[in-house]
Order: sequence, then structure tokens, then C-alpha cells
Amino acid sequence: MLEYKISHISKGNKRPCIKMNPQYITIHSTANPYSTAQNERDWLVNPKNDRQASWHICVDEKEAIEAIPLDEVAWHAGDGRGDGNMKSIAVEICESGNREVTVANAIKLVAAMLQKYNWGIDKLRRHYDWSKKNCPRIFAADNWIGWELFKWEVARELGNKVKISLHGKEMFIDGEIKNGVTMVPIRFIERLGYKVDWDDKEQKININYK
Repeated sequence: MLEYKISHISKGNKRPCIKMNPQYITIHSTANPYSTAQNERDWLVNPKNDRQASWHICVDEKEAIEAIPLDEVAWHAGDGRGDGNMKSIAVEICESGNREVTVANAIKLVAAMLQKYNWGIDKLRRHYDWSKKNCPRIFAADNWIGWELFKWEVARELGNKVKISLHGKEMFIDGEIKNGVTMVPIRFIERLGYKVDWDDKEQKININYK
């Protein structure tokens, strides 16, 4: 079982203590083939490290360490005060050790976070999405096929659940997200007591409670 540690750094240039209402999870990889999650945590507070860059959680083959509270800003996305920094939780994946185990741990961690916030995989972002940096580089080969596989594995860990809202009530049900469109079985919606009709004029589905 993945051990989760909370070891917050003190207020400073890496932890500005700006409150945040997170809307996304941004995935990074450390670009260091030798450092563990604890090494990365220690580097944040090393006096020789004069960079402002920081992160919320770092995960390796053994543990995950939370260095900044998840409701505070960390400087990780390279977009200044854009949504990457100001509205997303940074998860760093270590490049050291057993890569397969580390990525499996990251999948479980991210899936648990999505469940905590009642989110689907549409809330996942790459560092690349915010500032075009080649990160997480461990997923970048072959036009980011590794990234698509990572999201697929997170979805599988979630049980292929997607979040829908029907008349103000939110729930997770079986389904998937394709090209930003949430797709769910009509039969499930009907079992909830809703009538599903196709509006030919508007070219859309209407869902109404019976």
C-alpha cells in the first residue's frame, strides 16, 4: 500500500500561502533519474535551491509526500498567475527506481484525488498544457501516447466512472469521456426514472424526469 506523508514546507518563495480553490490536477515528472520523493521534498528546503518552483505532492515507488497543502498555490505550471498555478494541484512523478511501480502508485494516487473532489479524468492536465514544457517527459514519447495510457489507467482505477449532473444532482456512473464529450449508457439514465428523447430539430438529447 502506498504510504502518504504530509510534510509541509514553511512559508517562503516556494510556498506563498495563497489560498486556492483547485479545479485541476496537473501531472509532472521530476526530470531527475536519481531522486526519490523524499529527495525532492528535501530539495525544496535546501538553501542552495534558489528557484521559486514548487509542487504539492511527489510520488515514487514507495511513498507520496505532500509538501504544500492542496488548498494553497504552488509554483509549478510555468504560467505565472494563470489557471495552471492558481487553480491546479501539482503531482510530481519521480523518475528514479522502478518506473512501473512508481507510475502504478501515481495512478492510484490520482484516482483517489479525483474521487475526493468528485472529479473525472477531464480534470487532468499535463505541465505541457499550461506552458508547452515537455513535461511530464516520461509520457511524452510518440506524440504523448504515454499520457493517453496514463489517463486510461486512471479511468480504469476509477472503474470507468464519469460525473454527470441531472437536475442539480451530481453522481458518478459508468461511462467515458471522448474528445471532451461525456458519454453514458442511456439505459442507466432511464433506470434512474428519466425519459430520454432525441430532439431532431435541435439535434440534441432531451432528458426529463418521468
